[in-house]
Amino acid sequence: MTTDQGLDAIVVGSGPNGLAAAVTLARAGLRVRVYERNPQIGGGAATAELTLHGFRHDVGSAVHPLALASEFFQKFGLKDRIELKVPEISFGHPLPGGRAGVAWHDIERTASGLGRDGPAWLRLLGPLVQNINAIAELTGDALLRVPRHPLMLARFGLRTLEQGSPAWNWRFSGVTAPALLTGTFAHSIGRLPSPSTAGAGLTLAAHAHARGWPIPIGGSGAIVQALADDLLAHGGEIVTDANITSLKELPPARIVLLDVTPRALVDLADGALPARYAASLRSFRYGNAVAKVDFALSEPVPFTATDLRRAPTLHVGGTRADQARAENAVARGRHAEFPYVLAAQPSILDATRAPAGKHTLWAYTHVPAGSTHDQTEQITRQIERFAPGFRDTILASYSQTAAQMQNHNPNHVGGDIAAGAISMTQLVRRPVLSGDPWRTPLAGVYLCSSSTSPGPGVHGMCGYRAALSALAHEYNVVDPPDLTPRQGN
Repeated sequence: MTTDQGLDAIVVGSGPNGLAAAVTLARAGLRVRVYERNPQIGGGAATAELTLHGFRHDVGSAVHPLALASEFFQKFGLKDRIELKVPEISFGHPLPGGRAGVAWHDIERTASGLGRDGPAWLRLLGPLVQNINAIAELTGDALLRVPRHPLMLARFGLRTLEQGSPAWNWRFSGVTAPALLTGTFAHSIGRLPSPSTAGAGLTLAAHAHARGWPIPIGGSGAIVQALADDLLAHGGEIVTDANITSLKELPPARIVLLDVTPRALVDLADGALPARYAASLRSFRYGNAVAKVDFALSEPVPFTATDLRRAPTLHVGGTRADQARAENAVARGRHAEFPYVLAAQPSILDATRAPAGKHTLWAYTHVPAGSTHDQTEQITRQIERFAPGFRDTILASYSQTAAQMQNHNPNHVGGDIAAGAISMTQLVRRPVLSGDPWRTPLAGVYLCSSSTSPGPGVHGMCGYRAALSALAHEYNVVDPPDLTPRQGN
């Protein structure tokens, strides 16, 4: 690559975190260039025709519980830039015998459908929903600072310890409520019960009843495009088909932000990192994985429980015990016979996803890291249990094994879409134990991927925090730049 003296900052990787970092720096007045190894930007947050012409599928993320909660996206004004459709039902959960649990956006309506466990649902989640801003802060990067809401932290912590322990059933007497809640815990791809999966799941459930779980009209790629448009409007550049294998390949710039995993940083640095820091990065643990299947359908999924036909997000895994059995099998390095399936049917809200009268279904299940097993049949069979006739609606499908997930996005090591195991240790040590985990020992070099605090999810906060750290240390800029939309951007 040729030397370019005109750059202030370089970002390697154009996922939501990389672009959030680039936007923040460009809004601060810096000249920014983004390098992306793929022909298209976005990493996992992209939308493409994977099956048949006219069927538009989300390549990675599909539903965005954090899109309205993220501090970065709130300041960026994402909801004013794209259409985020908040559904009446945040998520649904089919159960044997044609029953279902339904998490409505309205927590009171949800509780009324849970029978004798309705009051327990309200007691567990109500305080979190009522204090959702504090919860968003606590589960962001507040673990790196003295919390401003110690009482709320205590309440959240006690609920996490309860639901992350063998006592997780003590407040429930039925089957539906615990199964419905466990579906959110299983997002984290870990043992059930455990504090890390419970904490993440309680946060997701609280967001479901607070701001909702929105679907971006046009697909997840719309979020990335809004970020890219803002970057370009403020003088930034994006270079695709640029596979950076060493920091030495980059032109001079005062700031370099890397939307890569810790071990990838070690490789990029070519031995320049201090030995102790490099060893810490090498010890960073990656988690288990997902195998994903996208379906083009002739009609909506024919769930026996008709409310589920209106739910954009579904947790298909049976009872709480069924889900624990499946997730714990994966934790032991095995493929579950009846896996937990996270599914999304965005076309019931977004007509741009499929030809008239047709639909799309996005689905993944959890598998051991690096798995090469095609999970199309396992996912199809699991959905068919609760939606007889589903198999007959399939026009085409597109499958990616865990190993293939990494081929598309190197940050998904072994198929780990969280870019690092979600454990209590690694929620604090992400990727190192530091009050400023984004800053590396190399002058001007920062890490901004989901492997850093506050962790996985399409929220842009890892990139935003890394960019603020870079501005403070390299330019002595302590006030965050204005990110609000202006006419024309």
